[in-house]
Amino acid sequence: MKKIFLIVAVFAIQLGFSQKVTSLKIEKGEQKEKLIELSKNQLTSYNANFVKFLAALKASDRKASDELLSAKAKEIVTDKIYQKLSTDIHFEKKLEIFKSGYKPMIDGSSYPMIQYKYSDDKATIPNELVTVVFEESGKILGVKPFKK
Repeated sequence: MKKIFLIVAVFAIQLGFSQKVTSLKIEKGEQKEKLIELSKNQLTSYNANFVKFLAALKASDRKASDELLSAKAKEIVTDKIYQKLSTDIHFEKKLEIFKSGYKPMIDGSSYPMIQYKYSDDKATIPNELVTVVFEESGKILGVKPFKK
């Protein structure tokens, strides 16, 4: 009998402490509508900056490549990262635009992004991609080569 009262008491306490949401209000913050694709002017501008960055990276010109990076990227990028990029990107192959759009970040902001594939890769989903994220000003925030 004591066991039954104990079990009933435990359930009653849980029921007493449970809360019911009586009103829920969802507030929408101001969100900027971003286009899914980048405009042709943005694509040509960002693509030109990336081509300059690749040329500087290929020539191992740190000063020229730093000028194309954003202030946030300059703080993080080291010589090891430049070396890793130099080995991961195939300079002898031609890059072409695969996709473009906006990349959402953890803080809720989104930045323009272009994904490049190598022109000799004819697969629907390329085996190797190079994703480049830009600031609105055209400065490069990040470059990430990806292999399947």
